[in-house]
Amino acid sequence: MVSPFADQRVAADYAFVFGKAGYLGVSFFFVLSGFVLTWSSRPGEAARKFVRRRVVKIYPNHVVVWIVALLLFAHSVGGPGDWFPNLLLIHDYFPQASVNLSVSPPSWTLCSEMLFYLSFPLLIGPLRRIPVRRLWFWAAAMVAGTVAVQLVNQFLIPATPKSAISPVSDLQFWFGYLFPPNRMFEFVLGALLALLVKAGKWPRIGLLPALVLLVAGYTAALYVPVYYGFVVATIVPVGVLIASVANLDARGRRTVFGRRTMVWLGDVSFGFYLCQGVTVFYVRRLFAHSLFPTGEGVLVIIGLFALTLLCGWLLQSRVEQPMMRRWSRARRPEPAPSSSPVLLDRAG
Repeated sequence: MVSPFADQRVAADYAFVFGKAGYLGVSFFFVLSGFVLTWSSRPGEAARKFVRRRVVKIYPNHVVVWIVALLLFAHSVGGPGDWFPNLLLIHDYFPQASVNLSVSPPSWTLCSEMLFYLSFPLLIGPLRRIPVRRLWFWAAAMVAGTVAVQLVNQFLIPATPKSAISPVSDLQFWFGYLFPPNRMFEFVLGALLALLVKAGKWPRIGLLPALVLLVAGYTAALYVPVYYGFVVATIVPVGVLIASVANLDARGRRTVFGRRTMVWLGDVSFGFYLCQGVTVFYVRRLFAHSLFPTGEGVLVIIGLFALTLLCGWLLQSRVEQPMMRRWSRARRPEPAPSSSPVLLDRAG
């Protein structure tokens, strides 16, 4: 996390309170991906068409940000052997930090997303065949899987040398957080939750209780050993929030996520996420790591957020949307999918 605050106490409090926000956000979108794809999938849909849509949605954005990052700053770190695995979205299968966090650091999540997309056509059939009464068991098994990953990470993965961006080793950060197969538990959990909501088996949980549970999970993530702050502490609250909001929408009870502003933020969220690698890692460097009084530091954070949002919108409107219109669909019109909750319509 980049802190602009000169006051060391403010900087320490800022780092403590928001230090796990990225972990929470990634886990949220991994679970949401599984939920959205399962909710909107149609029996008999061709795997080739599905994969094409997903690749067209993410890969052009990735290429644009990769080029910009390489030209602005990444060319000074590493070499082609580090850069090109990132371009091909296979970099997180390498345990070396110089490769798995190369060029555009936020793009590491796209390795996991590509694994999700390639696996989904193979998974959705068996998942649909699970008896409804057994869905809860398998959902619990996915949560247990995230715990098992971190137990292996804590006790079996070498704890040295230490990572430059985390209090664990480079190998532990890679295995516990970056390695795509280990993130499949979150994706499959999202798919199982979608099946539960579709089957009408999700309990009626209001938005406020779900948010309170999420705050409790995030608070726990601040205090548990770092391995369990990656995913474990927040995985249940994240799943509860996603399923509960979708369940409310499906029952006709619109939430704040259905408002126009939230819909727009959802539309640009992917571009926003990718662009932070440029705005945080490059634009912040233009200040030569200057530190500011607290009030000015807050303005710097707001400015970086606004700039990232603007870049995210440009990426979404000038790259993602045109590419999706041109390449994501077959030439013949296809039947429209069944209606889905507002949150899901914008997150897929």
